Amino acid sequence: MSMDNSGSVQAPERHPLVRFSRALDRGLTFAGMVGSWLAIPLIFIIIFDIVTRRFLVLGSTKLQEMEWHLHAALFLLALGFGYLRNSHVRIEVVRERFSQLWKARLEVTGITLFLIPYAALVIWFGLDFAQRSFSMDEVSSALTGLSHRWIIKSFVPFGMLLLLAAGVAVLLRNLAYLMLLETGQTAAALELSKSLPELRNPEEELRAAAAQEAQAIRGEQ
Repeated sequence: MSMDNSGSVQAPERHPLVRFSRALDRGLTFAGMVGSWLAIPLIFIIIFDIVTRRFLVLGSTKLQEMEWHLHAALFLLALGFGYLRNSHVRIEVVRERFSQLWKARLEVTGITLFLIPYAALVIWFGLDFAQRSFSMDEVSSALTGLSHRWIIKSFVPFGMLLLLAAGVAVLLRNLAYLMLLETGQTAAALELSKSLPELRNPEEELRAAAAQEAQAIRGEQ
């Protein structure tokens, strides 16, 4: 919470950048949930394919292609949601030692210089990729494979669009955090940082959890 000039308490969630970021968050969460449900038919198709090939000596090219089609769709639909929740793999060993302020600055720089241009580039070429497939009514190279190859190819630009939206959402909420600090609203910035997974320190959280568990064990004894 923070105080404005009139003395009233303001919540960081009311910041316009945070509100727009949360709106994108809801849309990306829905897309991620839709993508996650694709795991169910994917599992059943894999099991059915394995069982029929093992015991009935049958094989289906359509089933095998459907497996990687569903896998690709699941991954691309959940890509933006994963980035939004900071569940992607990070390799910045040095970054974890930085303060929240510098983490936010690095996040803004990385999204602006790398994520947004990369996603926009893939979307641009991905649309042409899918359009060419649609115009030529592309089918599988296998004689008994799936048709309408443009459908799965359309997921490439769509998935990158979701990643772009996730990048914008993370960018906006980190900009809001930096703006709150810049205007002296430290309490509001601290409150906002608690909901930003990219600013957390996993090592410190694990140590705190371990300390709490050890304290609870000593209390029981």
